[in-house]
Amino acid sequence: MKIKINGEFYSFDKELTILELLKELNLIGKPVVVEHNGDIVIKENYDKINVLDGDSFELVTFVGGG
Repeated sequence: MKIKINGEFYSFDKELTILELLKELNLIGKPVVVEHNGDIVIKENYDKINVLDGDSFELVTFVGGG
């Protein structure tokens, strides 16, 4: 399966949910906004939406500072 994340292509050998994708990318526990094929996904649905070949994601993380 090949997907696009923040403009770059990634390949995965297995089917994933958005939650599993975030685990693969080491983003669990970090504040992140997920846009999937142009739509914002609420956190409660991360484990309900399957990632499909050709999907596009924008993942925005937040960094604190002063």
